[in-house]
Amino acid sequence: MSTPSDWSARIAAEVGKAVIGQDKVIERMLVALLANGHVLLEGMPGLAKTLLVKSLAQALGVDFERVQFTPDLLPSDVVGTMIFQPKDGAFSVHLGPVFANLVLADEINRAPAKVQSALLEAMQERQVTIGGQSHRLPQPFFVMATQNPLEQEGTYPLPEAQVDRFLFKLLVDYPEAGEERTMMDRWGQVTVQPQLHAVSSGEELLALRAEVDRIHVSEPIRDYILALVRATRSRAEAPQNGKRLLQFGASPRASLALFQSSRALAWMRGQEFVTPDIIQDLYLECLRHRIGLSYEAEAEEITPDHLLSDVLQATPVPADTAET
Repeated sequence: MSTPSDWSARIAAEVGKAVIGQDKVIERMLVALLANGHVLLEGMPGLAKTLLVKSLAQALGVDFERVQFTPDLLPSDVVGTMIFQPKDGAFSVHLGPVFANLVLADEINRAPAKVQSALLEAMQERQVTIGGQSHRLPQPFFVMATQNPLEQEGTYPLPEAQVDRFLFKLLVDYPEAGEERTMMDRWGQVTVQPQLHAVSSGEELLALRAEVDRIHVSEPIRDYILALVRATRSRAEAPQNGKRLLQFGASPRASLALFQSSRALAWMRGQEFVTPDIIQDLYLECLRHRIGLSYEAEAEEITPDHLLSDVLQATPVPADTAET
């Protein structure tokens, strides 16, 4: 069985052959894989979001499919459809690209809600219904979606029900100056992308999840998770300083996301139990897409991260976190 540092280092090193920088984003994507969760990547065009997901799939050695979301995309283009066979006069099932271990929904917010909702059953139930019959998706199964900021022209906001099914929303930022210079030095005169090799497998990932499930989460930490999540609902119900900045707080999926991902990150860091600093590290990524800003907050250009940081500072940290 791989050790946490060995497994994560192997994959990060292989992905690093194609993607320079973004170390924290890569770490969070590995956490999502271990926690059996989907990931939403948001960032401006040209920040290697697509390359990052494709490289991760190659390093993992799993089946990979990319779906480019466009305004004219149909739900059947994603999940599949029934095709008529003239020879025998019957319909047969044609499975769509969603039947892969890792599915990249590229620029997911460029397709209207009808297409976006086609992923809901797949993301939640790990199955797809075609022609009245349910078809199980392969294991492991992940959706990693990219989107441009909603301010970009030609984009649609994702439905809240779909966004809530993503474990993380990760913000991909511009590289540091040194990292961008390395890109120029490495690929400025090279037209061939580096060849990546599989350094793990879907079977290994499924086996590692059993190790993650053994990570202990004490009662004080569980109470801390609940306090952080429920505080967002309290702020949505009661105005703060005369201002109602939240329309709605985080759903129970936020509590589950913090619980599951904290165990995965603790395992990756070689810890036997979850500590408050791990919860704090993951809090923004788990909740920034699960709260709804009010019009007043948007008018004042207040971001979800700003509100969540206030909640984090105002919530007492438990003292004894290794309780059995």
